[in-house]
Amino acid sequence: MRRTAVKLSDGRELIYFDEEGAARRSAHDRRGLAPGETRQGTMRHDPLTNQWVTVAGHRQSRIHLPVAALCPLCPSSEEHLSEIPESEYQVAVFENRFPSFLVAEAGADLVGEPHWNAEVPAHGRCEVVAYTADHDGSVASLDPGRMRLVMSAWIDRVRELSTLPGIRYVFVFENRGAEVGVTLHHPHGQIYAYPFVPDAVVENLRTAKSYRARSGGSLLDAVVDRECEDGRRVIVVNEYWVAFVPFAARWPYEVQIHPIAHRISLDELTDSEQASFAELFPRLVRALDSLFDSPFPYMAGWTQAPTQGSTEELADSRLFLRLISNRRAADKLKYLASSESLMGAYVNDISPETAAEQIRRAWGETT
Repeated sequence: MRRTAVKLSDGRELIYFDEEGAARRSAHDRRGLAPGETRQGTMRHDPLTNQWVTVAGHRQSRIHLPVAALCPLCPSSEEHLSEIPESEYQVAVFENRFPSFLVAEAGADLVGEPHWNAEVPAHGRCEVVAYTADHDGSVASLDPGRMRLVMSAWIDRVRELSTLPGIRYVFVFENRGAEVGVTLHHPHGQIYAYPFVPDAVVENLRTAKSYRARSGGSLLDAVVDRECEDGRRVIVVNEYWVAFVPFAARWPYEVQIHPIAHRISLDELTDSEQASFAELFPRLVRALDSLFDSPFPYMAGWTQAPTQGSTEELADSRLFLRLISNRRAADKLKYLASSESLMGAYVNDISPETAAEQIRRAWGETT
């Protein structure tokens, strides 16, 4: 893998990830963007939940579902200059032009009890990961070599972003489909480097701590073992990974993919584990696409250890990918109504065993 870092005309970083033998990357950004145009949002503390909420009003002006000829993630051409100056590329990662979080000179002071009306800079970093130059592609169309290159980019960014001052958590994720709110159809994912540990992770770690105190073991290890032993919700299991629908799935179609070995972050994955995932994940997406004979909308993201986790938090962390979809039928979506949105009390429309059987059958019919 070859890594080439360059600067866009406004100073944002762009990194190309290529297989050996690919063309060298030397094209310049000809758009002439003014340095410093990327704006800083803020974070406000919610005293009712003790959570930080990011306010990023400048994102209202970001590009929304452009036609393919104006896609900012396609390679640049004489007719259209995009975020990627080269006329072709394999995988590219760049700082988001309309970020929710941006590295702030003063950082974000989240230490101590926040005062009333506490507001601080939305310190962090947001990056876009373009999986391929093919505008009409998707994870489902990536061959194992390209998926492996995407994973190399993920691991590179996790390692680097984890070392930035004030960063507590690095979240690698993908949104696919207008049904889940995607604003660009080009196949891509994103990476958020947060100045805090997200509440969902805090809650997971709190539950895992309680389980360890009772049993002396890892909660997530136990979950993986029990799902494998039960087998009813397992979609596929091999030497390195297991994919299953969780027992208490909140969404009509929800899949977790766990490494068989205990890993706590993406950069701990071995070459063999990466190669195995690079075959498994595109095939899983192809299987999901076949459920309703159309591109399957989903949100997928990696849960991993906090960047500055305590010894206890690291012991209770375990790497896994969670994929969820609001598609519940060919012509129906699952909406988060009052029970889910206001109370956090989920009601699922499909039993996890039924969803697992459907996906497992589709997996068997997919190559």
